[in-house]
Parts: sequence; structure tokens; C-alpha cells
Amino acid sequence: MESYFLDWANLLLRWVHVITAIAWIGSSFYFVFLDSSLTPPEDEDLKKQGVSGELWAVHGGGFYHPVKFAVSPPQLPKHLHWFFWESYSTWISGFALFTVSYLYSASTYLIDKSKMDWAPATAIVVALAFFVVFWLLYDAICRIFGQRKNGDAIVGALVFVLVCIASWLACHWFAGRAAFLLVGAMIATAMSANVFFWIIPGQRTVISQIKAGQPVDPIHGKRGKQRSVHNTYFTLPVIFAMLSNHYSFTWSHPQNWLVLILMMFAGAAIRQFFVMRHGYKLGRNGNPLPYALVGVAVIVGTIVWLRPAPVAAVSSPAIVSGATGANAAGAVPPSDFKSVQTVLEQRCYMCHGAQVQMKNLRVDSPEAAKQHAQAIYQQVVVTKLMPMNNSTGITDAERALIGRWFEAGAPTEP
Repeated sequence: MESYFLDWANLLLRWVHVITAIAWIGSSFYFVFLDSSLTPPEDEDLKKQGVSGELWAVHGGGFYHPVKFAVSPPQLPKHLHWFFWESYSTWISGFALFTVSYLYSASTYLIDKSKMDWAPATAIVVALAFFVVFWLLYDAICRIFGQRKNGDAIVGALVFVLVCIASWLACHWFAGRAAFLLVGAMIATAMSANVFFWIIPGQRTVISQIKAGQPVDPIHGKRGKQRSVHNTYFTLPVIFAMLSNHYSFTWSHPQNWLVLILMMFAGAAIRQFFVMRHGYKLGRNGNPLPYALVGVAVIVGTIVWLRPAPVAAVSSPAIVSGATGANAAGAVPPSDFKSVQTVLEQRCYMCHGAQVQMKNLRVDSPEAAKQHAQAIYQQVVVTKLMPMNNSTGITDAERALIGRWFEAGAPTEP
């Protein structure tokens, strides 16, 4: 029953998290586009008001004319819309989902004893430390180097190195699936922290100065813009890290840390293409296409690198014993259910048997195995998600055995 309610909590939190993330990313992408697409105002009245850029757009059957004031508007409107709940809601729902999915069952989903055999409490503390330490180091880098000459390039290089180190550590300390998600959540935490500690407080300070009739310090706008731009480059790497947990060929690779780094780098490069593209159309930036080509090349190179090795033909027992006929051609015979049942008993019954039924699923009888053959095949053979973190040590030969059994129609008769 506990597993049933946890599944519902996981589903509902995931639903909320995706919805709020769409709202946050959508508004972030829009304002990056808006900033890059603004043109100097033509109307003299707008110039006198201090408007630094304007944009005409058409959408949903209507025309829109947003304008941007360089530092502050002549007067504050009665209704001012803020963009922060999208960020906060995304982080809160994401952390709750991470807690339900990984921290609550740390011994199952977070810990890989072949890498680090530590207590669940220790693993949880270390995982949470990734969020805090990364934010502190990233924030320090921005504070120290962000306002220097060529500061953006220095910050970008140092943050990339920091992400590489965090990715290596996570993939060597935690289960691969959890490691990818942890790195994504770590970067997403920094994104939301940028909003909470810098962007929103800076905007509140500007509004307070306007209300008090004081000169507005432009540094708050510059810092907010800098952190907002960082967030847009973080977005595609974070999304990849979050989606990758559904594709075991990424996080189960022996060099999974390098897979993660390459794909996140590709995402950031492709995002750079879109950021520059808006200004390029107005003649402000150089051709952004090389960034997209680099990102795509890295992805293609990673795909080629991770491609499965050709499966060599396996001789059947009959060939080994010198038999002739059909088996002598080297064909692998279909698996009999007795052999498959032995594998299930050794690798699966402890979580899907009489004592424990994870996900309300049992496979400890011929009837149950036949009923759930499709799920067994998908989880064990295709995606290799089960056994979780391969905690029971299933071999590739045993996975292939189950695969042949399923492809033969999942027979349960001798």
C-alpha cells in the first residue's frame, strides 16, 4: 500500500513539476528573445520617456508592442507583473519529487554499493550538499569575476569546469540514474537561487529607489540580466539531465560522467545559437550557426561512441557437443521457461515475489511471468532499468536469455 501511494505522489508531483517548468522556461526564453530583438524606438515621445528598445509582434489575432526602459520608467504603474513564482514553484515541486523518488528510498535508488557503500543518511546528506556547495562556488565565481573585463568568458569557463567536477563526483559516488538527475537538480537549484537571491531582490531595490525619488543604480539591472542569461544557458543541460533517467544507455555507460558532460555542453552550445540568432537577424551578432553545428557534432559523436557493439553469434550446447543439423549452423535456441524462471528467482523475486511486491508487481509464478512478460522484457532487456542499479547482479547473458524467451512468445510450458 505504501508503494501505491508513493507512486501517486510521484505522478502528481511530476505533473506539477512539468507544468511549472514549462511556465518558467517559456517566460525565460521569451524575455531572452525580447531583449535580443528590441530595436531603438522611432517615436520621439518614447525616446523622451527613456525607452531604450521596442518590439512589434503579432500573436493570437492581436498586435503587441512591448517596450523596455533602460533603467527605470518615468513612473511606476499601479499593476506590475512579477516573474518569480514560476521559478519557485518549479524548484519546490522538483525538490519534492526528488525527495519522493530518490531520497525517501535512498538505499534503492540513490546508492550503488559497487561505487560507494555508505549509509542512506550519509548518501542523502552528500546529495543535498551538491546543491549547496555548487551554488556557493558558482555565486562566488560570479561575484569575483563577473564584473571584470572579459568577465563573462571567465565565468563561463570556470562554471564549466565546476560542472565537470560535480558530474565526475556524482557519477562516481551515486547510482548512474540518480547521478544524472542530481547534477541536473544541482544546476536547477542554482537557477532558482539566481532568481531568489539576485534577480528579484535587485528589482525590489530598483522599485524602492524609484518610490523614494532616489537615483536608480543600474548595477542591479546589470546583475539581474547577467544571472538571467546564465539561467538560459543552464536550461537545455538541465532538461537533458532530467530526461536521461528514462534512457539507461546514457547513465549506465562506464564513462557516464563524460556522456553527461558532452550532452550538457552540446545543449549549452545549441542554446547559444538561439540566443545569438535573434540579434543576428538585426545585424548585431556574428553568424551563430557554428555554435549549432558544434552542438550537433558533439551529439552525433556521442551517439556514435555509445552505439552497441555487434552481438557475436553464440554457439548452442548442441554445437559444443559436436551435434549436427540445424543447431550446427550456430543458431541460438529459444530459452525454455525453466531457465528464465531460475534467472527471475535469483534476480527478481526479492522485490517482485511473495514477500515484497514493488510497484504491486509479482513475477514469481509462470502465470504472473506470462502476464507481465512485456514489462519484464522492456525493463530488463530493452531499457535495462531493472534490477534497479543492477543490485542483484544480473548478467548480459541472462538479459539475452529473457529476451529470447519473450521473442519466442513467452512460453511457460516445458
